[in-house]
Amino acid sequence: MNPIPPVLPFIAGVGVLVLAAGCANHADFVNLRQEVRATIQAQMQAQERSRERHEALSNRLQKLEVAEESSTLEKRVRGLALRLQSLEDRIGRLEEILRRQASVPSPAPRTRPPDLSFPPEPSPDEPEEPFTSDLASLTPTTAFNEAYKDYLNGRYDLAVSGFRRFLQDFPSTSLAPNAHYWLGETYSHQRDYVRAMQSFERVVSEYPGNDKVPSALFKIGLAAMEIGDSARARSALKRVIEDYSASNEAKLAKHKLAELR
Repeated sequence: MNPIPPVLPFIAGVGVLVLAAGCANHADFVNLRQEVRATIQAQMQAQERSRERHEALSNRLQKLEVAEESSTLEKRVRGLALRLQSLEDRIGRLEEILRRQASVPSPAPRTRPPDLSFPPEPSPDEPEEPFTSDLASLTPTTAFNEAYKDYLNGRYDLAVSGFRRFLQDFPSTSLAPNAHYWLGETYSHQRDYVRAMQSFERVVSEYPGNDKVPSALFKIGLAAMEIGDSARARSALKRVIEDYSASNEAKLAKHKLAELR
């Protein structure tokens, strides 16, 4: 209910005094009543315009908050991904060194003089060439990093090839769910939303306990919205909200779900 305009008591009081004093005829009373109605209508219109401006400002503020949350989340994801890659790169190098060392057989005890037909053993002054010089190109982490760098630099065709090659060569490593996720992100940048959803779905279905699952579900919802599949978008966004209510993606999913209604 709209509050009574502050001018009304004054006008009404004046009307009563005029009538009480016998100084107003019927025409004066009619004019006064019309002025009161016009004043009320003008104030109601002003209140309605004020309410509309307030709603418009609120909507703009809400959109700005959503964009800021999304940008902050993306920066945090990139920072954490780079830290994870650095750690796993070191672990991968150590694992490869240990594997190579385990594959080198121990020299058998010599029971006879060396045969000149065999290659000569390296002299103490000429050490063997270290076999670790090319380890970086053989580790799963390095292969993943190369594809991820292509993604960050906007070389999306190379990133797609790199992530797909990684998943073919190292399908069982701990970086596999990340590779599926970033392959989906790369497809999204190429506007290939169908393939993007397929990659995100691999994360959800094959690695249900991975921390990329909430983000993958959210990205499925966004990709589905892009191709006009409202039912699939609504299903994915609701699942984020219901199954991962404490995640940042759940907050973003609520805003996107509101756009579908």
